[in-house]
Amino acid sequence: MARYTGPAYKKSRRLGFSTLETGKELAKRPYAPGQHGTDRKKKASEYGTQLQEKQKMRFMYGLTEKQFRRTFDRASKMQGITGENFFKLLESRLDNVVYRMGLATTRRGARQIVNHGHILVDGKKVDIPSFSVKPGMTISVKESSMEHPQIKASLEANITRPAYVEFDAKKMSGTFVRYPERNELNAEINESMIVEFYNR
Repeated sequence: MARYTGPAYKKSRRLGFSTLETGKELAKRPYAPGQHGTDRKKKASEYGTQLQEKQKMRFMYGLTEKQFRRTFDRASKMQGITGENFFKLLESRLDNVVYRMGLATTRRGARQIVNHGHILVDGKKVDIPSFSVKPGMTISVKESSMEHPQIKASLEANITRPAYVEFDAKKMSGTFVRYPERNELNAEINESMIVEFYNR
């Protein structure tokens, strides 16, 4: 399945969940899109509920089904709780770290910035959004990209940064301090249902 590139607001309304984590998509119309969006009240099956949790998380991070499943398989082989490990692997992707540092206002925008070669990891250019960032690694903007309008606009938006990343806006450089704790991540996702979905 290809990566979804359609309207984020429409997908968020379909899932009843803010994939952009801002809540703006559901502020005016908190119901599914389409002519019968307000009429859908059918109770989902257990499988349907698990599938919806998976889709919420997959669309939030903007991954293809294949990428998402591969990341889950890695998480299931790690020590500890699979669902939390899954979250940690997704949060440590380079595109997500760039987003968390405030260099882009959306994960889709962060992925584009990385793809276009504007980001350095420990001083070396990395243009692979799925690159796994380890705690202690330094993420910075390439010197020739410091005036990039999209990056400047994002930094001026004053995005709140989580405690597991540090960023110096003057130096355009930051650090992935540590892997996040579960209570620092989206509380609306029930990752145990995703584990159940893949372990059927």
